[in-house]
Amino acid sequence: CRMAAPGKVAAFRLPPLPTIGEIIKLYRLKAQKQLSQNFLLDLRLTDKIVKHAGNLKNAHVCEVGPGPGGITRSILSAGVEQLLLIEKDARFIPGLQLLSEAAPGKVHIVHGDILTYKMEKAFPKHLKKSWEDEPPGIHIIGNLPFSVSTPLIIKWLENVSKKDGPFIYGRTQMTLTFQKEVAERLTANPGGKQRSRLSIMSQHLCTVENCFVIPGEAFVPKPEVDVAVVHFTPLVQPKIEQPFELVEKVVRSVFQFRRKYCFRGLETLFPESGRLKRTEQLMMTANVDPTLRPFQLSMSQFRNLCNTYRKMCDEDPSLFVYNYREELKEKKTRRLLKSTEETEKENE
Repeated sequence: CRMAAPGKVAAFRLPPLPTIGEIIKLYRLKAQKQLSQNFLLDLRLTDKIVKHAGNLKNAHVCEVGPGPGGITRSILSAGVEQLLLIEKDARFIPGLQLLSEAAPGKVHIVHGDILTYKMEKAFPKHLKKSWEDEPPGIHIIGNLPFSVSTPLIIKWLENVSKKDGPFIYGRTQMTLTFQKEVAERLTANPGGKQRSRLSIMSQHLCTVENCFVIPGEAFVPKPEVDVAVVHFTPLVQPKIEQPFELVEKVVRSVFQFRRKYCFRGLETLFPESGRLKRTEQLMMTANVDPTLRPFQLSMSQFRNLCNTYRKMCDEDPSLFVYNYREELKEKKTRRLLKSTEETEKENE
């Protein structure tokens, strides 16, 4: 800590450490392509990512996949109270322990997979806030491997919907990296060419902000795409007040045939017998034009569709468990069996 003026809290400063490049050489770290690893060595960029997370002074932060520790240094320099590091790749642990020793009592390292780690026990109970209050002093930050970014954000959006996992503490904020194209999907407006299932699932639960783009050449090794930093703040009131599974089923169905009219995708919510009649009923009650393309639908139209579908499921509980793809598989199996039987008869 450097000396502070009387009455002021001393700002935390890391002692002199090897550079990230030196850490990589020291521990012979090499980004693994199969894990879609890319290192960010420029501390000005890691500082910028952390700045977009908001005020981290005395906050509790979880960093996902810290790797060689570039963003980790920027987080510690922001004056956090506690930093939890979750790293799946054991090769990075020694370098992270070096950082832990440089910030005594501040860093806790977990060698594990963020997709299975129990985040509901990650932070002290006294940090919990009511959902209606301001977000708690808890942040999730991460330069995510491309292979895990989409399944992870879907998992966390489900946690937001159910107010569990890292959101058991309140409206925990997240600042994460994604491929530029994925970030554009997360933030796309109705009518935009990137509007997708991801747009609806994220925006109905969170305020989603595309902060800035990092060119691919800033990473080692250089990925084929640029990377964007996205900030999420859960909404007090979701825009679609239905269970996560129901919203996801409706939204997934709509975008199943992206280039066709939305009517075509919504048909897949219903069994073949009575499909046309029920789809017409759904669209008429929800007041949605059947000739709109999926990416043209507004959030309020998705809300109407989900609310109407929920009523239809309440009237007929077998509807929600119906699976269009399962029905297709069964039909295909029946056709194959019939064809085999016919061939056998011809042979006889």
